[in-house]
Amino acid sequence: MPKERSKPTNKKLRELEQAKEESHDQHLTTNQGLRINDDQNSLKAGARGPSLLEDFILREKITHFDHERIPERVVHARGSAAHGYFQVYKPMAHLTRAKFLQDPSARTPVFVRFSTVAGSRGSTDLARDVRGFAVKFYTEEGNYDLVGNNMPVFFIQDAVKFPDLIHAVKPEPHNEIPQAASAHDTFWDFISLMPESMHMIMWVMSDRAIPRSFRMMEGFGVHTFRFVNDQGVGRFVKFHWKPLLGVHSVLWDEAQKISGLDPDFLRRDLWEAIEAGNYPEWELGVQVVEEKDEQKFEFDLLDPTKLIPEEVVPVMRIGKMTLDRNPDNFFAETEQVAFHPGHLVPGIDFTNDPLLQGRLFSYTDTQLIRLGGPNFHEIPINRPVAPLHNNQRDGHMRQTINVGESSYHPNSVGGGCPMQAKADMGGFLSYAEKLIGSKVRERSKSFFDHFSQAALFYRSQSAPEQEHMVQALQFELGKVDRPAIRERMVGLLAHVDKTLATRVAAGLGLPVMKLEGTLNLSIPADGDPRDYQPKRAAATSEKSSALSMVLAPKEGIRTRKIAVLAADGVDGDALSTMQTALKAAGAQAMLVAPRSGSLKTAQGREVKIDFSLLTTGSVLFDAVYIPGGEQSVNTLLRTPKAQMFVQEAYLHCKAIAAVAAGVDVVQHAITAPGMPNSNEKSGDFQQDEGLVVARDASAKQVAARFIKAIEPHRHWAREKALASPL
Repeated sequence: MPKERSKPTNKKLRELEQAKEESHDQHLTTNQGLRINDDQNSLKAGARGPSLLEDFILREKITHFDHERIPERVVHARGSAAHGYFQVYKPMAHLTRAKFLQDPSARTPVFVRFSTVAGSRGSTDLARDVRGFAVKFYTEEGNYDLVGNNMPVFFIQDAVKFPDLIHAVKPEPHNEIPQAASAHDTFWDFISLMPESMHMIMWVMSDRAIPRSFRMMEGFGVHTFRFVNDQGVGRFVKFHWKPLLGVHSVLWDEAQKISGLDPDFLRRDLWEAIEAGNYPEWELGVQVVEEKDEQKFEFDLLDPTKLIPEEVVPVMRIGKMTLDRNPDNFFAETEQVAFHPGHLVPGIDFTNDPLLQGRLFSYTDTQLIRLGGPNFHEIPINRPVAPLHNNQRDGHMRQTINVGESSYHPNSVGGGCPMQAKADMGGFLSYAEKLIGSKVRERSKSFFDHFSQAALFYRSQSAPEQEHMVQALQFELGKVDRPAIRERMVGLLAHVDKTLATRVAAGLGLPVMKLEGTLNLSIPADGDPRDYQPKRAAATSEKSSALSMVLAPKEGIRTRKIAVLAADGVDGDALSTMQTALKAAGAQAMLVAPRSGSLKTAQGREVKIDFSLLTTGSVLFDAVYIPGGEQSVNTLLRTPKAQMFVQEAYLHCKAIAAVAAGVDVVQHAITAPGMPNSNEKSGDFQQDEGLVVARDASAKQVAARFIKAIEPHRHWAREKALASPL
């Protein structure tokens, strides 16, 4: 008898599998082993045409990506939301037939979810990240979802690259580190090989990526959409949300400290503002472009890495959204809400933006696994107010009990119902766009300028904002271990602005000579991203003031949180006078003391303490006020955390006010050893507009100046005196 062959051991199986893997090359393939010729572009009807459903490579890639996390969202996992309503200012019939944009007296219910993108549900609110800004309108014509971000552009031009982007920015797969952070090798490796991301990188490295509040954050539809009116006339449209509280951010040093003190800072801020009746408000703005003007720009309107400068096409504000109610149950509403850019109403339609086209497939696919099946629209938070009549039946978690014999169309058994709706009966008509093109995997040559708008954004920032971008890039790239990745990124930055690149390189210890020469990504392959790297195109717009937060109009101090630092024996009159003045200006004055409970004023009144120095810090407030009172001041001077509280507020360029003996606390804190003013002998510091200190003036006089000093949010001239960058 032949000798029986022994079965391979587990070790032997692993060795065989490893040998099999090593015997193959490393070409990209589908899950069926088919080699992929082009991983940069989805299949389209013409280079600028719509993506095609037959693109099995795109569908397989995104389907697998959409189902990689259970049950948490793959992206935008950490969110906060609120209910509210939207009202249009005047009828928009000349632009669109959408009914919710016609009647100024009508209030359309909305549900809005804000989120970070990269982090998990348990990550911090203050990560440097894009913020999601998704609005669900419950209109009489059906639900309309405007799914956007707090930045008007995106990293990539084609949805086929979205899984790669998110895989790169997520924690690295071998050790699941770092969480909710882009400062690591895989992210910057991807970005350094995808120059189309450079405009978005400028936004993410700016202070826009660390907002002070969801309530003080812009929103954008990102893509170019279409308005279509009753006559069938189409126009291109970009959507904007403009916060009525202005646009503000925190500093990176503050963001890190807030993450320790209160990682729920932004979620708590939104919740508490609504509970207090300080309802957040945004105006909906639109940039409208006639179809005949589609080709008049230096960029392609369908390119999601580009914006239309507001100086070129002004933003027309057409309505206002108010959030006035917090969710009753976080899971049932905030966690289970399902947004989709394909949830449209008549009068709003798509364009052939290749990133948008991919999202239309991806969002439904994601909800199928995350929310248990095809009936996620029946979850209360997702239900439209418009009646539903269709022949969709059964499936996981079905709640509707359908009656009748027919579940098909056309039918006579059910009297022909439900039946199709003609356009004049509210039926949706897709815009009749003429399409001409071969079936190709290509990118339109009009998408090939990756640096002009990145340079425009950088040039448009104020000097402090540019400095923060330099610091952000130094921090992020300083966390990258591989020298080649850092060098590639500095080379890309040189195509944006050579001064920016030189300053970043200096912090990384890279020689300036690395900035010279042509763009070389050093990856030997056919059909790789190098094929899409043009020279920087000249732009007629040198600056756009709308891109700078510092240069934006200021909107008063409504809802700002002001810390009143005090202890037992505080001057009660100086305390109450400032509290009254701040409240009249719409701000919140919060009493911060060395301990919890209540304190007694010099006049013998008992006052409730809002926060203890044991659990809070100046980074959670927008400004600081120190009233007089000898006993109170002496206690604060002996309390190291009180001194640190004032010092950090000063270093973070916030407004600080003090009266009478309270001036001693400010003087002692900001002239302490190691502080920029350690050699300062004067006690009045009147050269700093953010310091409102007066020994002899009344609290009422100081309050008026203090309110004016709070309004700009920061006093950036102070940064020049800092001993070390924050």
